Amino acid sequence: MTERDVRNLAIVAHVDHGKTTLVDSMFRFAGTFRSNQDVAERVLDSDAQERERGITILAKNTAIDFRGVRINIVDTPGHADFGGQVERTLLMADAVLLLVDAHEGPMPQTRFVLKKAFEHGLRALVMINKVDRPDQRAHQVLDEVFDLFVELGAHDEQLDFPVVYGSGRDGWVATDPDERGGDVKPLFEMILREVPAPPRDDAGPLQFQAATLDHDDFVGRVGVGRVFRGVLRRGERVALCHPDRESSPGVLVKTLYRYEGLARTPVEEVRAGDIAVVAGIDELSIGDTLSPLDAPDPRPAIRVDEPTISMVFHVNDSPFSGREGRYVTSRHILARLERSALRDVALEVVPTGTADAYEVKGRGVMHLGVLVENMRREGYEFAVGKPHVITKEVDGVRCEPYERASVEVPPDASGRIIDYLGRRRGEMLQMEPIGPNQTKIEFSIPARGLIGARTALLTLSQGEAILSHVFHEWRRDGGRIPRRTCGVLVADRAGPTVPYALAGLADRGDFFVGPGEEVYSGMIVGENNKDNDLPVNVCRTKKLTNMRAAGRDDNVNLAPPRLMSLEQALEYIEEDELLEVTPESLRLRKRVLDADQRKKMARASR
Repeated sequence: MTERDVRNLAIVAHVDHGKTTLVDSMFRFAGTFRSNQDVAERVLDSDAQERERGITILAKNTAIDFRGVRINIVDTPGHADFGGQVERTLLMADAVLLLVDAHEGPMPQTRFVLKKAFEHGLRALVMINKVDRPDQRAHQVLDEVFDLFVELGAHDEQLDFPVVYGSGRDGWVATDPDERGGDVKPLFEMILREVPAPPRDDAGPLQFQAATLDHDDFVGRVGVGRVFRGVLRRGERVALCHPDRESSPGVLVKTLYRYEGLARTPVEEVRAGDIAVVAGIDELSIGDTLSPLDAPDPRPAIRVDEPTISMVFHVNDSPFSGREGRYVTSRHILARLERSALRDVALEVVPTGTADAYEVKGRGVMHLGVLVENMRREGYEFAVGKPHVITKEVDGVRCEPYERASVEVPPDASGRIIDYLGRRRGEMLQMEPIGPNQTKIEFSIPARGLIGARTALLTLSQGEAILSHVFHEWRRDGGRIPRRTCGVLVADRAGPTVPYALAGLADRGDFFVGPGEEVYSGMIVGENNKDNDLPVNVCRTKKLTNMRAAGRDDNVNLAPPRLMSLEQALEYIEEDELLEVTPESLRLRKRVLDADQRKKMARASR
């Protein structure tokens, strides 16, 4: 192999700016797929939740051969909650391709991923995507990208970035924003021309660092990382090093792979500058270094930004516990959480004062929500509490995380959005039109002010608000933020819900349950119209008598129950409430199920 045989490129972008779709077009042009091969759209988004949500959650590696050059590509998540994936996978790249929507322009996550790339000293290439949109504004977006580079402190060489325009969905790229059609060849030519070849030090002692972990039922733990120096060979015994602990006496590289398209191909060796996949080393963790036995030389540990949100996972102790889940004990839950923290360095699992609860820290509600959803799909049953922001002391002052939030709304809804986020301690930074029917408003707002905000913004804008946010800085506590204004309706007994009872209570509020659903005492069945919690009997049946009524019985017409997604339920609950999570159900409940005991606790706290 010569020095110019390899290029390492990370593709970074905001959510839904077309990263994964562009990679599909690159695969097709390079001939990675057979002409008769049936390939799913967004082929790299292989995880079930990724396909359902339409976002990238896990960083993926792949490789494309073009003109005899091997291009290693890392597809990174665009959502800031999964920023831990971005930070560690950038270690495998020598440059980044920044994808920006031709209408929306740079967004908060665009700023986040680009900042991380500059911190790693990477060169940035730019593609303005979706220029086929009728509302595209490619020229203005390019100016906004340049302004963002300047704002993030890019040096002169980084400011002289190459740019192309195109449509990842339709599979064409051009050097002129007014051109249409063709293929993605100009993109590949820009990559070969502008991405620096990795430094090759094949003669030096081995140094391989794992950036991503996976698991395979046949070969065990799988580590993906970059060979920074030397040659990694299959069957070689090497030292496993970490800067924060002692090196292992020696581990065997049982299986070695390299990416070829979407597949992992077994190889005998991987040289410096290339991406390698090591399998079968059970002790391997993210950030660990493989080096020679006689010369252990660990690379610096992988550091990621601090978590900003925490949530407590409890063993489910409701009357319905154990009915729907396979794994219900604290031992099962702890083992699963620790396994997640091992694969995701942005997650932290912290013991609490009790044996049946564990605190999990992450980068956002969606970050923790994906973990909860994965666990319930795997058969786990548990309960989680309200998400909390994590505070810390900076120079003796208690500070909380502030987010840079961007909201896209129709112009007639902008006043309501500004008023709502202002009451949640948001400070408007900028407001500008993007096209005739959209306005983009940027805020600096406490992270806790955004908990529950997404649903409210959709309501205020008739479902058209698009909210994006990313961690900005630690700042002094912003003060009290309004909580949920309505109380809840709480079932006062166990049994199936009855249409007659639900109809009689319809004027009290909105229900979360429909007729015929099993409930238990202390379970939250609806939202009260007033600000207090109200115990209700949703199991009451109509009494039968032998007296004939004057007329026929009225038909019962019930409004459909309000159904919440997992994230909506997490944002809805308050301090004295829990979300019961099972493979089949999401139930809201009070922490203390007994109504009399809740009253005593309320009186004692006054």
